[in-house]
Amino acid sequence: MHQGGGGLRARVIRPPKDTVRFTTEATASRCSQGGGVILQGSNGGNAAIAWLHTPDSVPASTWPVLQRGDTVSPRGAKIAIRYMLGEVAHGAVMDSGTVGVTRTAYALTLRASGTGQEAPVGRVAFELTFEAVPVGSDTVSCASRP
Repeated sequence: MHQGGGGLRARVIRPPKDTVRFTTEATASRCSQGGGVILQGSNGGNAAIAWLHTPDSVPASTWPVLQRGDTVSPRGAKIAIRYMLGEVAHGAVMDSGTVGVTRTAYALTLRASGTGQEAPVGRVAFELTFEAVPVGSDTVSCASRP
């Protein structure tokens, strides 16, 4: 995707026929509180973020999709996307779908496919791939993420 670091590839399918695609560089940071890792990438008004919420290490596996307000589940993924159609910003939080994580010693790959509610449009489908994103040594606060 990008030399020297990981990348984000995203596709949004919005009824009845709009499809938005974007690619950009991506970063990953450990959470200083709240546990887990944040992966994120943005390009102009298009962006995606994934929080792999876990009290310990980030295993390579299939992760359950957590609902936005879930503060009880010990492990899962919260994923949100923002995209532009012309001059208008749109977005959705994934509320159903699949999330798979693979890893090497220094990088994570996350593949997510699912749907979320975009008011007033209805359901939108999106696919995200955070490809070979190195996990940085810096930490970020994850307490109020999606």
